Amino acid sequence: MAMVASRAGVSGQTVSRVVNDSPRVDPATRERVERAMSELGYRPHRAARALRTGRSQTIGLVVTTLATVGNSRMLQATAEAAAERGYALTLVTAGDSVADAFERLAEQEVDGAIVLNEASALVPAAERPPGLRLVVVDAPASADLAVVHSDHIGGAAAATAHLLSRGHDTVHHLAGPVDSFAAAERERGWRQALAAVGIDPPEVVRGDWSAEAGFAAGEALGAASAVFCANDQMALGLLRALAEAGRRVPEDVSVIGFDDVPDAANYRPPLTTIRQDFAALAHRAVDLLVADIEGVGDGAASAVVVPTLMVERSSTR
Repeated sequence: MAMVASRAGVSGQTVSRVVNDSPRVDPATRERVERAMSELGYRPHRAARALRTGRSQTIGLVVTTLATVGNSRMLQATAEAAAERGYALTLVTAGDSVADAFERLAEQEVDGAIVLNEASALVPAAERPPGLRLVVVDAPASADLAVVHSDHIGGAAAATAHLLSRGHDTVHHLAGPVDSFAAAERERGWRQALAAVGIDPPEVVRGDWSAEAGFAAGEALGAASAVFCANDQMALGLLRALAEAGRRVPEDVSVIGFDDVPDAANYRPPLTTIRQDFAALAHRAVDLLVADIEGVGDGAASAVVVPTLMVERSSTR
């Protein structure tokens, strides 16, 4: 650091401010210091910084599974958002016990953690380690936790209303797992949209988010004219089941998914779906956590809802 300061013609304190991305540095001075760092091959030493600041510059991500596309996309988006803020990311799978996941994170001395999706249901207050800063993605609003989630209700209601506007008498629902917050919210939005026009909801068919579950639901939904699926992977399995049963999409059955996974536009037919903004979810979660870690937030619990968007393709008519 002293060599960088000498080459840039500044104090060591100025170099430290540049390294820590302080706003209290003139842009021209910052450019000169960064050029000196590049010329000398200087890189901040993470372990030394941790000793000085008392922070590891690492955050944990707790997840139950990466088998679903949504979780995998959230992992990638969270890693990118953390890197932009100068933090590394360590991944821990919760299995049946989020307490064990927290214990492993404590051993790695992370500065805080983001708890993702279905793992949110496994975070009772008694299992929250004292002092570990947490942000939860996809959970009900909480008086003592920062929470971020997509507008599942609004997206599901929009999908259902879209199908009703196409002249269908009702809309069937292929729902996610009963213990999933996101699945419950999407089912709620579907019910609200039907109730708004005086339609009693048909019996829910439930799956586990997988394409296999969507295929298995084909028999129960074979006579439906419109189906709202709680995610795109189950919609993919349902499309195959309908095709094998000789039912055409969208001529005989209209199908809508949720998530807008990268392959949704390449389904046969291309899938109408509700797009989740995974990058926005990850950035909001990381921003809330880092603000808490660095002491720049107000300390109050937050509830952030990220909008969704309907993407109309060829699976509805």
